[in-house]
Amino acid sequence: MYLLWLRVAAILYAGAGVAVFPAVLNGLLRWRKTCVHLGGMAFFFHFVSVVEMLVQAHRWMPVGVREVESLLGLAVAGLFFLVWWLYDAISLGLFALPATFFLILVPSLGPDRYTFPSQGVRTSWLVAHIAALLLAYAALAFSMLSSVLYLVEERRIKSKPKAGQDSRWAPLDWLPPLDTLERIAHSTLEFGFPCMTVGLVIGSVLAQESALGASYFADPKVIASFVSWAVYVLLLFVRRSAGLRGRRAVYLSGAVLVVMIAVWAANLFSHVHRFGAP
Repeated sequence: MYLLWLRVAAILYAGAGVAVFPAVLNGLLRWRKTCVHLGGMAFFFHFVSVVEMLVQAHRWMPVGVREVESLLGLAVAGLFFLVWWLYDAISLGLFALPATFFLILVPSLGPDRYTFPSQGVRTSWLVAHIAALLLAYAALAFSMLSSVLYLVEERRIKSKPKAGQDSRWAPLDWLPPLDTLERIAHSTLEFGFPCMTVGLVIGSVLAQESALGASYFADPKVIASFVSWAVYVLLLFVRRSAGLRGRRAVYLSGAVLVVMIAVWAANLFSHVHRFGAP
């Protein structure tokens, strides 16, 4: 029965993890309340699941990777709600709620490895995993390109040629207005984030189905993927809260792109995770 409560908690954590982004990035009170309510219910069902799991096993200490992951997720969620209650710091939920969801996703699938109905279904999940991450990479690269063009257009506007002189920026008259470039940069950034999140969720499911088990998550490529996801969240938060534009936005987008390139490069050194690997 504890698996049922854990699965309910995973669904509620997913809902709270989605709601926390408009709540923090856009400052929407309605989404803030939704996030807190869903997260609170998720924590309750998660706590019930952990207690029932340990009582059924007639012990008070976790045994096995999946039990440890479930307890660690409970600790992360509990610490977040404690900080939120004391300091009203819901912005930490940008990291705590999705992290908790990722921690309990695999344990909620069951004590044994989940197996796909057929090889075709597994291949479809693998294709979706790769496609989602590639879309995230492409979106971030497009966002950085738009930010760079923003700097070029800003420089072109500020350059005022003297009377009778041709401007060296004349060949770039085709560039869109600054506001358009800024909206493109931010929109593509926001588009890439759910793509990366979906890619990581599907990858987690694929990982637990493999024979590698928990060792999969010790792979440098997988660790780097989650690090890049956290940096992506930080980039969205900083851009939205500080209203960064121009050069600083380019630097931030470039930093995240470098991390993603490192993730891709880590594939060359990975022994347990390669695109297309069984």
